[in-house]
Amino acid sequence: MDEQPVEPKSRADGWRHLREWALVLVSAVVIATVLRTFVVQQFYIAGPSMETTLFGDDRVLVNKMSYRFGEPSRGDVVVFDRITSNGDTVQHDDLIKRVIGLPGEVLDVRNCVVYINDVALDEPWLPIEFREPASDADTRCGTQSVEATTIGANEVYLIGDNRPMSFDSRMFGPVSIDLIVGRAVVVIWPPRNISSL
Repeated sequence: MDEQPVEPKSRADGWRHLREWALVLVSAVVIATVLRTFVVQQFYIAGPSMETTLFGDDRVLVNKMSYRFGEPSRGDVVVFDRITSNGDTVQHDDLIKRVIGLPGEVLDVRNCVVYINDVALDEPWLPIEFREPASDADTRCGTQSVEATTIGANEVYLIGDNRPMSFDSRMFGPVSIDLIVGRAVVVIWPPRNISSL
């Protein structure tokens, strides 16, 4: 039998493999950063404002490209940057709500029912108890009425599905489309809640 002796790896080969692994690692970090910054990002749901669609501790994937090439649609669940200032400090909070009113529409709320251009809005995503007019509106939906508001050309009106527990456009008004981070497309955690939105 003719056996070839195994030559020990040279120091140069070791450095070459180390450089290759470093390049792979750096490339992976760059690709992940680009994807997270511009394409898709995971968000954690911290409160009850979107129940029964989303629950506290859910995690959703948000498509950040959705509105670079298109406009928000009524019913979209979106993450947006809520900016508040208090003197010298500016605070940014990512909130998640549903698009209810679109640019140019006149929106008002009467006894828990949302009206768009004076027509009651059908909201199949809401629990049944939130779809009908209510005499106990302050308790059931957090606010009895909202005066008619004309939504600006580059704005949307956002409301949480869990009306009595949501801090939304009913309190702070329409939101600039430029502040929308993206559209929530799928619940990815916990496994029992995995679903598309």
